[in-house]
Amino acid sequence: MSDLSGYVRAREKGARDVTYPPAPEPLAVAVYDNHAHLEIQDGQGLTLDEQLARADEVGIVGVVQAGGDIESSRWSAWAAASHPRVLAAVAIHPNEAPAYRDAGRLDEAIAVIDELAAQPRVRAIGETGLDFFRTGADGIPAQHESFEAHIALAKTHGIAMQIHDRDAHDAVLETLARVGAPDRTVFHCFSGDEAMARIAAAAGYYLSFAGNVTFKNAQNLRDALAVTPRERILVETDAPFLTPVPHRGRPNAPYLIPVTVRFIADELGVDVDELCAQLAENTLRVYGAFED
Repeated sequence: MSDLSGYVRAREKGARDVTYPPAPEPLAVAVYDNHAHLEIQDGQGLTLDEQLARADEVGIVGVVQAGGDIESSRWSAWAAASHPRVLAAVAIHPNEAPAYRDAGRLDEAIAVIDELAAQPRVRAIGETGLDFFRTGADGIPAQHESFEAHIALAKTHGIAMQIHDRDAHDAVLETLARVGAPDRTVFHCFSGDEAMARIAAAAGYYLSFAGNVTFKNAQNLRDALAVTPRERILVETDAPFLTPVPHRGRPNAPYLIPVTVRFIADELGVDVDELCAQLAENTLRVYGAFED
């Protein structure tokens, strides 16, 4: 594979604090970041090696790096092939699908994802799904077309699928029920409520919780967490986004996973080490071993 180490994207800084928060106390039992976008440089612009080193220092021993278009998916596959503690997810993000279709390139883009998904360290199709918040009605058919094509790819390659679902809960669940979900389906950055969590867990899906579960206005996520079976819970950063309280608004990174993990343990009333062991087991069940 060609060297893609120089590919980065810059996040718009705006008027916020772009310095990274201090490192939290390390976890005693290692866990994994189930979903991050480390190609997007934020804050001090840490390299991939620096991100992984910081994560390792606090007990985060692996990261699933997720793509959202052709370029970031290629970078994700490169990162996974280059680093034993990175696995990749590749896809065309639902908000990108309309632009690809309008340019007559959606089939071509999905073919690239198909090719990348054959690589041994690409362990998921994602993030794919539906987003009715950012995309207008004219773009929804392209999102559906892309979503169903990605579902087929996950099944063909026998790998997991990471779902992006924003303001589209019923449509996502209907699509999965109608066409059949892959064996290992993950709701990345779960954004539903208690009722949806019950439906998703009953169907055998995994719910991945990000830093926004700590936000004051996210009681729906805490309600969902409370009813999710322990064996269906995953944790993620969605870095550089969704930094947990008390660092909300600053850049997120895998080394901040312990903040979210400790919050979840407190919400569930469980021992942190016990929760970490369960989260690690769940992650490896979904994606397989990180180090070959």
